[in-house]
Amino acid sequence: MIETVRNAWKIPELRKKLLFVVFALLVFRLGSAVPVPFVDGSVFAKQITAMSGTIFGLLGAMNGTAFSHATVFALGVQPYINSSIIVQLLTVAIPALERMQKEGGEEGRKKIAAITRYVTVAIAVIQGFGYYTLIRNVGGDVLDTTGVPGWWAAVVIVVSFTAGSAFVMWLGEQITEYGIGNGISIILFAGILSRGPSMIEYMVVGVRNWSNDVADSFKLHPLGVVGIVIGMLAMVVFIVFIQNAERRIPVQYAKRVVGRKMYGGQSSHIPLKVNMTGVMPIIFAQSIASLPATIGAFVPSAQVEGSGWNTFLKVFDTTSVFYIVVYFLLILGFSYFYSTMQFNPVEVANNLKKNGGFVPGFRPGKPTADFISKVLNKITLFGALYLSVVAIVPIVTGGILNNQSLAIGGTSIIIVVGVALETVKAMEAQMLMRHYKGFLE
Repeated sequence: MIETVRNAWKIPELRKKLLFVVFALLVFRLGSAVPVPFVDGSVFAKQITAMSGTIFGLLGAMNGTAFSHATVFALGVQPYINSSIIVQLLTVAIPALERMQKEGGEEGRKKIAAITRYVTVAIAVIQGFGYYTLIRNVGGDVLDTTGVPGWWAAVVIVVSFTAGSAFVMWLGEQITEYGIGNGISIILFAGILSRGPSMIEYMVVGVRNWSNDVADSFKLHPLGVVGIVIGMLAMVVFIVFIQNAERRIPVQYAKRVVGRKMYGGQSSHIPLKVNMTGVMPIIFAQSIASLPATIGAFVPSAQVEGSGWNTFLKVFDTTSVFYIVVYFLLILGFSYFYSTMQFNPVEVANNLKKNGGFVPGFRPGKPTADFISKVLNKITLFGALYLSVVAIVPIVTGGILNNQSLAIGGTSIIIVVGVALETVKAMEAQMLMRHYKGFLE
């Protein structure tokens, strides 16, 4: 990876693109430090830290420090991601959108992109209002509306969050067009890395607390930190291996004679990635599994020991066995759901049949579709187990170290590693294209 970046830096065109990405990320980080009017971000950060086991912990992990400090870019790319998922699901459910995407060509893709932008703004308004409601309910000295009407402060805060989210979406599109890689993914990558120092601090504190619980005389042992670091590096290696793994289904194309020329007869394959669903099953599963804790954060009786809400929330605590089992089943279910949304074996089999291709040993049509579906189910099961391991290991480690912030570590690592691999592949593709272009010229 370092060698790829070094080689890309030597090429003037790629150097300009890399500098543009760096400048865009600098603007993003500066915007992440601009406070929203009427809100004290430092006080709000202390309040939101206590909600790390809720859905706000996941949003904080996805959007970085901007979320916990209630800055202009607090919503980050989350509205755009939600919008993309909604539009993707609607494309499958609504035939008109499906035709627009498949048959509309470049113009159809532009219309889908425009719809995604409008939905992003609408979601940003809803999330901005929800964020304002959270700030208002937290109480204390977080919200200061001295000298202005309450409704005006609400409008300013919601508009600030919405404008910040729209600007982040535009900035991501600019990175995609003038930079290298997917702009939204790179901004998400930068937001997660911005929490790196605080996560290291939480990890050290957790190890120290765990050491003190084991024995008062036993302080922070270097081997404990070394073991955790080695475990994290091993997880990164495991994620990189799975992210690049794929199952290749062989495809043979029949020979055709047109006039005096013979076409076809080539051998190819259909690549099926082991983790084709990415991190989406974990995000969906964690959002649903953390709903009870999120609701309980707004119920005063949930903090009273022995109350019904308090007992209920203990069952859904992020370190409880019941929560881990529910989390695992949700990841498994969403993995199968999302893989069926992304890959249609019947459509692939029909396309092969139209182009004169077939899978050796299987007749074209339904037998080929059944075989591809069987392979897809096996790969999805393995990918779901992989996601479950990556998501649950940090939860178990966080439970041992009395540190809930590690519960979202698996999601962050998958996103960071995945974006890094995609960006490196984009650099290599740019360099390869430039090499062939220079050769042809």
